[in-house]
Amino acid sequence: MKGFAAVIAAIGALVAPAAAAAAPAPPQGTQSDAAFAASYAAKSVVNLSPTTQRVSCYAPEVPYLTALTAADGYPGGGETPCPGATTGEQTSGFATQDVSNQPVLVKDHSESDIRVDPNNPLHLIGQSKSFVSAEGYNHLLGFYESWDGGATWPVQGHVPGYEGWTDNTDPVGAFDPWGNFYSLLLPYMFVYSKSGVHVYNNGSKQANPAQPPEAISVAVHPARPAGQQTAADWITTHNDHPDFVFTVPNAVTNTPDKQWIVIDTNPLSPHYGRVYAMFSQFVLNPSRILVSYADARPDGTHTDWSAPQTLPTIPGHPFDTYLLPHVAPDGTIYTTVTNNPVSKDFLNNSIYLIWSKDGGVSWQGPTLVAQSVLTPTYKNTTFTEGIVNSFGLSATSVNGHWPLYVTYENEDADGFSRVYVAGSLDGGSTWSAPIRVNDGPDDVEALQPRVEVAPSGTVAVVFYDRRLACPSETASGVQLDPLAPTGTNFCINTAIQFYASDLTPLGHNIRLSEFTWDPQLNAPKRLCVCGSATFIGDYFGLDFGGGYAYTTSVSTYDYGQNPSNYQQQIVARVPLP
Repeated sequence: MKGFAAVIAAIGALVAPAAAAAAPAPPQGTQSDAAFAASYAAKSVVNLSPTTQRVSCYAPEVPYLTALTAADGYPGGGETPCPGATTGEQTSGFATQDVSNQPVLVKDHSESDIRVDPNNPLHLIGQSKSFVSAEGYNHLLGFYESWDGGATWPVQGHVPGYEGWTDNTDPVGAFDPWGNFYSLLLPYMFVYSKSGVHVYNNGSKQANPAQPPEAISVAVHPARPAGQQTAADWITTHNDHPDFVFTVPNAVTNTPDKQWIVIDTNPLSPHYGRVYAMFSQFVLNPSRILVSYADARPDGTHTDWSAPQTLPTIPGHPFDTYLLPHVAPDGTIYTTVTNNPVSKDFLNNSIYLIWSKDGGVSWQGPTLVAQSVLTPTYKNTTFTEGIVNSFGLSATSVNGHWPLYVTYENEDADGFSRVYVAGSLDGGSTWSAPIRVNDGPDDVEALQPRVEVAPSGTVAVVFYDRRLACPSETASGVQLDPLAPTGTNFCINTAIQFYASDLTPLGHNIRLSEFTWDPQLNAPKRLCVCGSATFIGDYFGLDFGGGYAYTTSVSTYDYGQNPSNYQQQIVARVPLP
């Protein structure tokens, strides 16, 4: 999240939501804290911390020298000179930069995405933000790659090609049919005021006048045999310039955000290999949602991007975002869109469905999926809200339709955030009543869900869960937290719930985190070092391969190589039921 969308979220966090109906019990019943804690071992979950396995560095376009201290909850605060990268990535001398700053160490890794190669279930690529300064919210996108189902992650670094912008954000990616990996990026520029506020300028006043102030762009990691990939092996240009999908000339009142990508990998589809890039464009208060597409080629290149096309929305309510496209086996592309109006203080969300049957040329909808979803304000901690909902599609048809699923977080009448899921088995014409996903006590929160569907048709919802008390061991870093957390509804675990296609629960929530972790440590300051708002990200990785569900999520726990309790990525693997 960045720019105008970040301001929207901050405004929403200051306004009390309206009351909602009481939360129903989850259909699988509640689960004791002890049973949830034990489910990690009982369900044969495996955890690994890939981002602690390599040293990554890069030279930022705009350094930020302000540092917070261990007393502030930042035991590794400030920028640190690069001690020597072990990734093999380029660390300076970037083509898009107009400066020559010194490389500094990547420390924190918030926000999460993971994808499984459709041609090789052992080939995984994860992405996250790679922070050199949590205090300055100064980051590029990083990636990490495995060829053995997540056991090792030998190829890591930052996604190259867009180092000339202050930040590069929002980890989303997809494999094409030939094993090339597309990363859809959001590079943008700002400078820092004396107090640390992010200042968005235009023209000669911006950080790097040689580049557009904000863009939606692409980098492609081409398919290579195992052992032949490197951290620098990316295609970042198209037609002799950065691979831009969309650029804007004005960073102050005209900003893209919330991009998402999907690629048609269905051999029987008439649009096999088509790459769809979707995003929002915020112009002061209103917004519009857009799609651009290109056709991938086996060598990792692609055709020119189509002219961005405005997608259909509800007339008279121009504040739409959160496009989450999926492609059905017949080539139909579906996405939800979330209407989040300024008139409702950015808190009251309505979710709609739109779709295209001709490769993105024309679109149908919107039809209503859910309404009056209230954006939560989380209790006890300072990390703030991001994307409220997620969308999934099954490639296993039911009665001639591709099942569709939506999950979202909602602030219920008692003020707690909970996770819900609903489904449609008739192509989106009707939707089931939402059911509660998290099966812990009512006085703890669940948040930031993502839903996806395994090739078998099994539905999975992954989310952050706050039911377990903060740990006391030194490796947790809790003793460094100035908020001195005790009790529940503060620290975090990752959890998953499986369902049959009709949303019959398959057991209880499963704990995917080996260790409970503290979200306040080294927490990125999303808006300004001078403010209290922090962030753990609003993207959550979930995909499937070889009979397993794979997730990526954040942890500050020291798994053995994280003594400063930075935000790191944890990959979890759990067998599908």
